[in-house]
Amino acid sequence: MRRAVYPGTFDPITKGHIDLVERAVHIFDQVVVAVVSADNSNKKPLFTIEERLSLAKLALENVEGVEVQPFEGLLIDFARSVEASVILRGLRAVSDFEYEFQLAGMNRHLAPEIETLFLTPAEQYGYLSSSLVREIASLGGDVDSFVDKNVQLALADKFQRGVQ
Repeated sequence: MRRAVYPGTFDPITKGHIDLVERAVHIFDQVVVAVVSADNSNKKPLFTIEERLSLAKLALENVEGVEVQPFEGLLIDFARSVEASVILRGLRAVSDFEYEFQLAGMNRHLAPEIETLFLTPAEQYGYLSSSLVREIASLGGDVDSFVDKNVQLALADKFQRGVQ
């Protein structure tokens, strides 16, 4: 079975993420969306790991061949534990490339049996990022065209309660 891991904080999952997963399931038998815990990231997520897992599962529930799991620790260790042969990464712009290239090189050094595959988003999602979605939502902007309805509602709830 050809299995890929698509890691990220997914804070929140966007239509860009969903697009990438929908295209990846045509390449791989299974795509494991690996939601990184807050302890494993230098970011401070808006949503808890449980909320991010739930939102990702809801957003991807109609996509065959997808599994959503939490992970912490080294990505290559997680990839090995789910028997993935590929780490899937999205590249939106040239500015993403240098960092992603470094990660791919380090992962190749640590786990030469695991490849990294870069996919670019569909044109309408090339500018989209979770941080921009959070910022727009925090200022009361409409994020409907950027995220799944469940994510939109969760963002509205967070910011209506004054969580920032």
